[in-house]
Amino acid sequence: MSMRYFFYTISILFLVNPVFSQQSKDPLLASNPELQKKWVDSVYNTMTLKEKIGQLYTIQVFSNEDEETKKATIDLIKEYHVGGIIYSKGGPVRQAKLNNELQSISKVPLLVSMDAEWGLNMRLDSTFAFPWNMTLGAIKDNKLIEQVGKQIGEHCKRLGVQLNFAPVVDINTNPKNPIIGNRSFGEDRDNVTEKALAFMKGMQSVGVLANAKHFPGHGDTSTDSHKTLPTIDFDEKRIDSVEMYPYKRLIKEGLSSVMVAHLNVPSLESRSNYPSSLSNHIVTDILKDSLGFKGLVISDALNMKGAADFDESGEIDLAAFLAGNDILLISEDPPMGISKITDAYYEGKISEDRLAHSVKKILMAKYKVGLNHYKPVELTNLVSDLNRIKDDALYEDLTENALTVVKNKSDLLPLRRLETKTIAYVKMGDDDGSAFFDELKKYAKIHEVKADKLDEMLTQLQSYNTVIIGFHRSNETPWKSYEFTDQELVWLYEIARTHTVILDAFVKPYALSDFHSIENIESIIVSYQNSDIAQQKSAQLIFGAIPSKGILPVSVGDFFKVGDGIQNNSLKRLAYTIPERVGMSSKKLEKVDSLANYAIDQKMTPGIQLLIARKGKVIYSKNFGYHTYDDKEKVTSNDVYDVASLTKILGTLPLLMELEEQGIVSLDIKLSSLLPEYKNSNKKNITLKQMLSHYARLIPWIPFYVATLDSVTHQPNPKYYRHEYSSKFNIEVAKDLYLRSDYPDTMQTIIKDSKLLDRLHYRYSDLPYYILKKFIEKHYDKPLDELVQDHFYESLGANMTMYNPYHKLSGKNIIPTEIDNYFRHQEVHGYVHDMGAAMQNGVGGHAGIFSNANDVAKIMQMYLQKGYYGGKRYFKPETIDKFNTCYYCNKDNRRGVGFDKPQLEDEGPTCGCVSMTSFGHSGFTGTYAWADPDKEIVYVFLANRTYPDSSKNELLKEDIRTKIQRLIYEAIID
Repeated sequence: MSMRYFFYTISILFLVNPVFSQQSKDPLLASNPELQKKWVDSVYNTMTLKEKIGQLYTIQVFSNEDEETKKATIDLIKEYHVGGIIYSKGGPVRQAKLNNELQSISKVPLLVSMDAEWGLNMRLDSTFAFPWNMTLGAIKDNKLIEQVGKQIGEHCKRLGVQLNFAPVVDINTNPKNPIIGNRSFGEDRDNVTEKALAFMKGMQSVGVLANAKHFPGHGDTSTDSHKTLPTIDFDEKRIDSVEMYPYKRLIKEGLSSVMVAHLNVPSLESRSNYPSSLSNHIVTDILKDSLGFKGLVISDALNMKGAADFDESGEIDLAAFLAGNDILLISEDPPMGISKITDAYYEGKISEDRLAHSVKKILMAKYKVGLNHYKPVELTNLVSDLNRIKDDALYEDLTENALTVVKNKSDLLPLRRLETKTIAYVKMGDDDGSAFFDELKKYAKIHEVKADKLDEMLTQLQSYNTVIIGFHRSNETPWKSYEFTDQELVWLYEIARTHTVILDAFVKPYALSDFHSIENIESIIVSYQNSDIAQQKSAQLIFGAIPSKGILPVSVGDFFKVGDGIQNNSLKRLAYTIPERVGMSSKKLEKVDSLANYAIDQKMTPGIQLLIARKGKVIYSKNFGYHTYDDKEKVTSNDVYDVASLTKILGTLPLLMELEEQGIVSLDIKLSSLLPEYKNSNKKNITLKQMLSHYARLIPWIPFYVATLDSVTHQPNPKYYRHEYSSKFNIEVAKDLYLRSDYPDTMQTIIKDSKLLDRLHYRYSDLPYYILKKFIEKHYDKPLDELVQDHFYESLGANMTMYNPYHKLSGKNIIPTEIDNYFRHQEVHGYVHDMGAAMQNGVGGHAGIFSNANDVAKIMQMYLQKGYYGGKRYFKPETIDKFNTCYYCNKDNRRGVGFDKPQLEDEGPTCGCVSMTSFGHSGFTGTYAWADPDKEIVYVFLANRTYPDSSKNELLKEDIRTKIQRLIYEAIID
């Protein structure tokens, strides 16, 4: 053959055959190959034979091992010069300290490795750093998977780990696989390959060696390789096209290392029960020669059971090396193995070239990861560096993208029309579901139903039309049991037969394999894991706070196929996340904690509920202090506060906006047209816009209660009050104190006949809301408290928002507002604080609503979203704009129509750092709610600064609420 024809043939092979074209790639080459070669050669040339052979060994180390075991490890490093260690159990600080100690005694720096497939299992607040591969397999955006690889690589590097035995690239086509399962990206070879490639690229981009395992493919077996030798019983063609498929792509893209599996593969190895990790044909002929892999070849753990018998200890090590492995992982007896390999060298079974081939590859890898300039692990800030905010943010992002809706009959999900739903939660499985239940309760009124017997359960569920069943199995390890019990399946079928059911499985998809029917189950969600984050995000998905994006990574039983997944958009309900995901700083928001605690410590208020949302996501929701200064009842998120004048924008205003949209009223309608009795009054020409802008010459307020007190004793006058309920005295102003039933009419007359201010200027007044309450109730022929529930709160899921909470809630969930020594002469607890509202049976247009921060935020978010929330349009955008306009700014009046607005000069209701499009209101009891469309921020501050004495207002004097508002804006980082 002529030389010209030879080179022509070779060039064609490189173009058409990927095996040939990828052989030129050496994944262990550093960016400066000449310096790398010089270092490798210099180190190798100074080694004794024993030191060279020692480099082949990676031994198992536990950072929590006892002194005797630690001494044995040190002996192996000193005496036998092992080349690497693999950490298994222990904490980060212990591992780092041990790592530094072991590296200090090793002549050549150790190549440190870990099985950190889903990250370092060392997080303080979670079992795992990131979700399992099965969960990641449900994600369509592979950029997220690349980021996982990168951040795991950063963790490894920070801890002094240079080689991570990840990713698992096994194609998991066997639901009964006991060792792979959740560790696989799934059963679709293309999806697995793309996920593995993204993971590999991310990790190797930060200088940590990736490892694809378990070659040639561990996905389709039903036995545990740690206990026996599993068999992969497929022909060579099938293995090449399925099991080996990911390796071909990863090798081409620069994969650093491959772990050869502990498997019996008869079609690739003729010797019976001979592990693939010891097979020359599998390791050398196929992996190294046919696939052209030049990276590190690593045996699976050599201490696994079920392999062919060897006469002497150490024979397995020798066999693994002769097969073509470079690194011998977790030998049962390294000294004996080293002895056997040494003997083989002297006997000529192992040449110097063969030994140099593997040892120099190991040294090349060490150089590539920087061990030629080894530095000890820095212990300062180690734990915080392994528990970063950006890791939390990524975990949330991954979980949201993985959640998979696999059935959704009649588009039940996400849940709409909450006013028509009566919802129960039923927990199944053997693990905790409290995070799921707690998150569900943020969106709707939901009760957990428990029973020991099925008939008891069905009886209790009769009053509910929708049942959410959470199936919770342990998230402790990927190998925990995942199946439904027979009893659970029976209960599930029976509940579904009579109820609308949403099943949420917090476990791998294979849990659905045993279903005989899914006909009666309306919606099924696969949430993959039972972490708190998965539970919280799945609850958010059910209510449409986040969209559903995931797809099944595997086929399941008779009903679900790989790739199934129903995509739903969000309904723009509030979601819950961490600040960094919406461009804010958790660190900077710590100043908010400090200021809130300062207010508590200085006794400006006994307690505080504080919520911050941005871009439709609650990123801060905390409680401070107690109900009162006796420090008995801590404030919780489910406690309700008297929100005082926030009632104006939470109750009366939305009803007026609704009427304006319907053409019943207009901003220019006059009071005389609203209520005929005003036709001959001094207020007849006042318009709705003027009233609600506090630009109508109305006096600020009228102390109606004063006229009902005894002039001598200052106690409630018996002419107006009784201590027992009757038809004539039926207005409950406080516990066991009832006002005469006709007195609210008297109050309306007093308002109608009241004088006007001498001149027209901005003056805040409660009176418009007394007047408008009468108009609204007359128009609908229904009381105000029922109207706001029917029109808004029930559909919004604002279940903790109400008038007169003592009718519905335990006193333990109601914050007291004052010890009244001037009117009711008792602790005001569960009754409205405002005297005028109390004299209207607790239902005022200007005051009377109780709520928690979460519910107030829902209403403010609805306004911020131009009248849309939870899949329902409450108002047209132009209606929101119409009412959120300052019509009298040129008259030195900052107010919108009902809404308060930012100050026009230096002093006012905000920090001065909000946009002029922002709006909100404050309340006498210490409450505050503000929304800013420009920065997409909702801020809610609830307090009872009026307890025990309303005359003190240090909260206002020290501008605590607006100082916190400033801190919120200073925490914006995008």
